[in-house]
Amino acid sequence: MTGQTFGHYRILEKIGTGGMGEVYRARDDFLNRDVAIKTLHPGSLGNAAAKEKLLREARSSSALSDPHICAIYEVGESDGRAFIAME
Repeated sequence: MTGQTFGHYRILEKIGTGGMGEVYRARDDFLNRDVAIKTLHPGSLGNAAAKEKLLREARSSSALSDPHICAIYEVGESDGRAFIAME
């Protein structure tokens, strides 16, 4: 995925994988800052329940304000793949 884009975020490197998805370091080309992009695993494409779970995670995180919780910048979809852009 390195070099690919999600909206205006350019993927720089993969930084982790978990049970729900993958996390990448990316560059926000509009605001010139690095962000983390969390996506669902490629095998979850088209899985409405997985997509809803990702959206619930973003909503829950964005409702909180704490220095130990990353800020959510955007929730979106690029080429059918849901993502969260975060601090």
